[in-house]
Amino acid sequence: MDGHIPVLTAEVLRHLRPERGGLFVDCTVGLGGHSRALLAGGATRVIGLDRDEDALARAREALAVWSDRVELVHADYRAIDAVLDRRAISLVDGALADLGVSSLQFDAPGRGFSFQRDEPLDMRMDRSGGETAADLVARSTEREIADAIFAYGEERFSRRIARALVEARRDAPVDTTGRLASIVRRAIPRRGHVRIDPATRTFQAFRIWVNRELEGLDRFLEAAARRLRTGARLVVITFHSLEDRIVKHTLRALERNGDAAVKVLTKKPIVPSEDEVNRNPRARSAKLRAAERLG
Repeated sequence: MDGHIPVLTAEVLRHLRPERGGLFVDCTVGLGGHSRALLAGGATRVIGLDRDEDALARAREALAVWSDRVELVHADYRAIDAVLDRRAISLVDGALADLGVSSLQFDAPGRGFSFQRDEPLDMRMDRSGGETAADLVARSTEREIADAIFAYGEERFSRRIARALVEARRDAPVDTTGRLASIVRRAIPRRGHVRIDPATRTFQAFRIWVNRELEGLDRFLEAAARRLRTGARLVVITFHSLEDRIVKHTLRALERNGDAAVKVLTKKPIVPSEDEVNRNPRARSAKLRAAERLG
């Protein structure tokens, strides 16, 4: 847990109200920071899901003092229905999804999420299967790469970057973070001072592509809302505009005409205070939205 600071914890507790007791689902338990706060705040029981087995191992350590009240499950958050059905649980008293990449994934060597170190280009949150970012670079067409970088990274130089990657892979595989970053930087025109590293958007795009982060997010929100008791709440934290847009529109649609009718509690997303960003710079882009299940 060293160095791990869960974002918007006070706001999560204010909306989920664990002091009422009951069963809460932490759909992306990560290193256990939010679950720890829920349990300390009065939650009777927490089921924590994560597709990253390394994160689950760390969460198990962090939550050991509450081991009799916590169950950790190796599962994608989108499998919430299956996880609850297997336990014969129909309704829960609150659900949380923190959709960001965890500190462990960014910081642990060998994961390939960051260009701060030169290491294998992996980027999988669940390393038990599936394609790596290197696999996608190797097998995808130039157009597929360009479309993914544009759609998931909102990178206007996506076609230049895709062309450069296809040309580079003819000479040698693009299979390390350092090689990917250097190719991207060379492909983007230099125009004075840049606020972020030119490779940032492309790395985000590949991460989203590898982990299918936007795929099924709307269906997850609908499923989570159906699982809430009357008066229970769903809290979702996002870290980029693509996810936030899906969460905003899906919750609004459920509020209007969903079979799991909710009331949106956050007409505008809640963002971290200046003090929190100073303490935890990674919270800078976080946005929290919440909804309550109606009767």
